[in-house]
Amino acid sequence: QLQLVESGGGLVQPGGSLRLSCAASGFTLDYYAIGWFRQAPGKEREGVSCITSGDGNTAYADSVKGRFTISRDNAKNTVYLQMNSLKPEDTAVYYCAARFRSCSWYRLDFGSWGQGTQVTVSS
Repeated sequence: QLQLVESGGGLVQPGGSLRLSCAASGFTLDYYAIGWFRQAPGKEREGVSCITSGDGNTAYADSVKGRFTISRDNAKNTVYLQMNSLKPEDTAVYYCAARFRSCSWYRLDFGSWGQGTQVTVSS
């Protein structure tokens, strides 16, 4: 059974950093693209970043470009989201999701989701 588990969320001050992890089980990440999405209270879930299978091409939302970095470690079957220079507006529940091979910004294109991890940026 395909399963994704996020971890690494928490409370951080503005300007701080966090690294989120998305660990996969029941399948190998080698053939899947992994997207990170986030959902703030009262808002739609939005795409943050994505990494493809194979050559590992990456994409970022404009709001996080230059601050967030997505990476994958296929040996550990894990994808990471390094978040630097965090802002209060980054506060949300962060989810990772998997789809075969290619990235997408549309959450309905992803069939498997983790349970989410809370990120709170506040002084």
